[in-house]
Amino acid sequence: MGKEDVEDFCDYLRNEKALSEEYPAIYGKLLEQYPVDIKTVRKSPHLTDRGENTIKKLEKKLKAFFSWLIKNEYTANDPFKNVTIKSEKYGTPYFLTIDERNIIADWDFSANKHLEAQRDIFIFQCMIGCRVGDLIHMKNSNLIGDEIQYIARKTKDKTPVTVEVPLNRRAMALMEKYKGADKNDRLFPFISPQKYNEAIKEILTICGIDRVVTILNPTTGKEEQRPLNEIASSHMARRTFIGNLYKKVQDLNLIGSMSGHAEGSRAFARYRDIDKKMKKDTVHLLD
Repeated sequence: MGKEDVEDFCDYLRNEKALSEEYPAIYGKLLEQYPVDIKTVRKSPHLTDRGENTIKKLEKKLKAFFSWLIKNEYTANDPFKNVTIKSEKYGTPYFLTIDERNIIADWDFSANKHLEAQRDIFIFQCMIGCRVGDLIHMKNSNLIGDEIQYIARKTKDKTPVTVEVPLNRRAMALMEKYKGADKNDRLFPFISPQKYNEAIKEILTICGIDRVVTILNPTTGKEEQRPLNEIASSHMARRTFIGNLYKKVQDLNLIGSMSGHAEGSRAFARYRDIDKKMKKDTVHLLD
């Protein structure tokens, strides 16, 4: 395998969906052979267009695999020797303001217990800033004193660090509300991440949180203007926690210790650009 093969692999990743539509018979058989665990998540596997960020991540994974092969002397061939993998591109993080978060938190969903539960989980996630993959597995044992403690699953196999997040009154009240509600002793009666994301969009729509923000389309890489209720997801809860804390305390290390970001994280550094008012206040120091 050489440089051209790596380039061909990336071209395939970009064009796989188009190829599946051009050769449906071939891809129909391939998709039927997907592992069982994938079928449990998506009963009818189908291909979607990949964005450049996704392609770069997959390219990095392949490079890591070859590095492992070389390190363990399975091969001396390095197809990435003359290949430069560009960094992923992300827009400025968008998130809920504290006022918007509170509108959602105080909305009366008593007539719809399903949305009420998902709203409460979303607000709790806004209070502790964890990834949805960590939230799903949190149990009552993660509550130590007046704080949540957990090891972020994303960094568990690399540099495992215990994340400690003190809980405010609202977060404590939500935990108490759902104490014992989950048969597996989880903090909340969680549904699947996909249905959780769908519920979040519905909740924001009902609450009228439709502020337009500028995003970077993950597939095309171009700027778009979209209302929050159309693009909201569980990860926006994490950004809401980080973004609002950063507006109050511009200390990335302090906030990072509660968000689980690795020190020097490029993704975390993007929060420096979140607030126009902060920029204006800084410039006015020169008056």
